[in-house]
Amino acid sequence: MNDVDLMPHVVALARRAGAAILPFWRADVEVVAKADASPVTAADLAAHRVIADGLKALAPEIPVLSEEDCDIPLEQRQAWQRWWLVDPLDGTKEFIAGTDEFTVNIALIEQGRVVFGVVAMPVNGRCYYGGQDIGAWRAEADGGVEPIRVRLAPPADESFTVVASRRHSSPQQERLLAGLGEALGELELANIGSSLKFCLLAEGAADCYPRLAPTSQWDTAAAQGVLEGAGGEVLGLDGEVFVYPPRESLLNPFFLGLPAAAPWRGKLLALASAM
Repeated sequence: MNDVDLMPHVVALARRAGAAILPFWRADVEVVAKADASPVTAADLAAHRVIADGLKALAPEIPVLSEEDCDIPLEQRQAWQRWWLVDPLDGTKEFIAGTDEFTVNIALIEQGRVVFGVVAMPVNGRCYYGGQDIGAWRAEADGGVEPIRVRLAPPADESFTVVASRRHSSPQQERLLAGLGEALGELELANIGSSLKFCLLAEGAADCYPRLAPTSQWDTAAAQGVLEGAGGEVLGLDGEVFVYPPRESLLNPFFLGLPAAAPWRGKLLALASAM
């Protein structure tokens, strides 16, 4: 089965994982702190089991790296050419808070690059999916599917919109936003949880997503695939394409999400290189 043929099966699997999460939503689920102090719930683990079993049945030759099963030695991961990178429940803090801004993230990685990604929203049934050279789409629970595309500039009646995390920022990010405001005019901040930040860019509802605060590989890969399929890109602060090489730490460096053909791209990279 080729990669394009795999994608709809992964969309269906992400939705099944979302269905496994929903019984725990707003149900006073017990929260346990992991070794890194991040929260995990029974919903995370239920979604993980659905995805791990589903991916094994779909493509048994492709290994899985999931947030809920990531204790895999580097020596083993270095031998992987293709692997699944999974966050069974991205935005656990949003889930615990009772908002609908949490997602199921599944990405196919080949030699460190995202082939395609799927981002599913369990509460409303919406699903974003796509990959570079494949395209990107938004599918609704009722079966409607629409191709999505980044915008190169905001409409005349809107400000330049920067996507930010409701829960995470940093002094470097605040400095970058200040510089961006000086270069491009007044900024509007769109706060949203989980990997949906990338999806706002991908569907042309926002312009830029700078992240100068911690993330892990499974937080970003699936939505990066969606953004790249919609004509966007994710870059390191050095301007290089953001990749997922096997390494000891699964934490990401800082990054920028933006339309690949944005006329203000050079200004953003100049600001980022000074951070």
